[in-house]
Amino acid sequence: MERYVLLVKAPEDAELGGFKTRLAKLASEYGLKVELHRCIGLTVDGVVIYDNGVVLVRRKNEPYKGSLALPGGFVEYGERVEEALRREIKEETGLDVRILRLVGVYSSPDRDPRAHTVTVAFLALGEGELKAGDDAEEVHVVPPDEALKLPLAFDHGKILRDALGVECR
Repeated sequence: MERYVLLVKAPEDAELGGFKTRLAKLASEYGLKVELHRCIGLTVDGVVIYDNGVVLVRRKNEPYKGSLALPGGFVEYGERVEEALRREIKEETGLDVRILRLVGVYSSPDRDPRAHTVTVAFLALGEGELKAGDDAEEVHVVPPDEALKLPLAFDHGKILRDALGVECR
């Protein structure tokens, strides 16, 4: 059996009972069965070392519009997380990356204010010409010791500390 996902974006207080009933009836007309499940988003984030510093982007969009963050984004269907990381870093910073290692998987349900999002974070080396693009308003290279002191979007401060082996005090 093949499975497909119909993405329905509903406000938190939405009453879905009638919608579920109508959707089930429509699906049965086509010989299909539907189930409504809440979705978890899958993202990647990169701690990219470039020119003796850490690459940070200034977010162009909400959430955390205007805040500094690690480059990254959503994994597309059929894409490996490593491929997604390379694509997202290239889109946001112009850099190609060589992945050094997995930093960790971050899955706190409240790490992203939009919805429950799980990220796979990597440490990587950046190569090429730095240039802001896609969801990045600006791109910066910050010395690691300074980057560790900055307020970063999401849980990117924790990811950065974990990648650089810095214990929280």
